[in-house]
Amino acid sequence: MTSPQTEPSTRETKPSTLNGVRTDGVFATIAVVREQPELGKFRFRATNRWVRGTHSKSRPERFSGAGAEHAHRHAVEVDADHPAVLVGEDEGPTPVELLLYALASCLTAGIANIAAARGVTLHRVESAVEGDIDLRGIFGITDEVRNGYEAMRIAFRIEGDAPPETLRAIVEQSRRRSAVFDVLTHGTAIDIAVDAG
Repeated sequence: MTSPQTEPSTRETKPSTLNGVRTDGVFATIAVVREQPELGKFRFRATNRWVRGTHSKSRPERFSGAGAEHAHRHAVEVDADHPAVLVGEDEGPTPVELLLYALASCLTAGIANIAAARGVTLHRVESAVEGDIDLRGIFGITDEVRNGYEAMRIAFRIEGDAPPETLRAIVEQSRRRSAVFDVLTHGTAIDIAVDAG
């Protein structure tokens, strides 16, 4: 039987990883931010450049957090466009589809982290996400429908070495802590500045 004194040193010398998540890193980060709340404040940035028609390219830029500036390891450009039926050239997903991807990937990342923190090995996590939008709002045909999604749904298929109720609880905890879910359900103030020349 391991004594409480030797157990932490074992964790320090050998990182524990589950589901590809460094659980020791997750717990250490939470502990540091709990002690120094200012380290939890992050600012993410992106730039976007119009290409032609409804096609544009976005890329993440440097971000600040944990008391420093950081750069992403890979420079990734994300194309966005409209399909031909919406007068685009279909060079990428629509911006509202990217929103679906953001929701699914945020919840999935949370599921992986929470499962690892709870000692649950995941075998499969898949989701199908969809959103209903009435384009009469965007087209200015009527003010009786909103411009954005009227409803969104996400269905998960999750398998792991825990009972179904535990797996459901992990998904629910991810929903409660998801930044993207929060933005979509509570809204966020957005300031728009224009430098026109």
